[in-house]
Amino acid sequence: MKKNTVDVAWNSKMSFKTSLNGHEIILDAESNVGGEDKGPPPKPLMLVSLGGCTGMDVISILEKMRVKIEDFHVRVEGELTDEYPKYYHKIHTIYEFKGKDLPLDKLKKAVKLSEERYCGVSAVYKHGAELTSEIKIIK
Repeated sequence: MKKNTVDVAWNSKMSFKTSLNGHEIILDAESNVGGEDKGPPPKPLMLVSLGGCTGMDVISILEKMRVKIEDFHVRVEGELTDEYPKYYHKIHTIYEFKGKDLPLDKLKKAVKLSEERYCGVSAVYKHGAELTSEIKIIK
């Protein structure tokens, strides 16, 4: 079983630093809560993780299906609870594809496979949030 470990070191005030596979990431809070806005706050990075995970799956699946796309964006919207601890209780993912004569059935299949079988991030998030999604084809 593979195990990942990260070390998140405090810099100053609300700022923390970590390194993942040689890539340094600075986390911070906005100035109105004691930070200096040196980097993104942690919670939105959860949405980035979901978008990256499912996006990589979808691209990989579509390549195997020999579907050619011109452009692809994954937009993830998270709705936080009002009460503490504040967490994303609703997450909506929008898959935006651009290309000529894109087969909607294959796009749907690739998204479904990612969401239900391959994306480990969405598998975890399903336990604490309502996950929804939609597909848009941009012409």
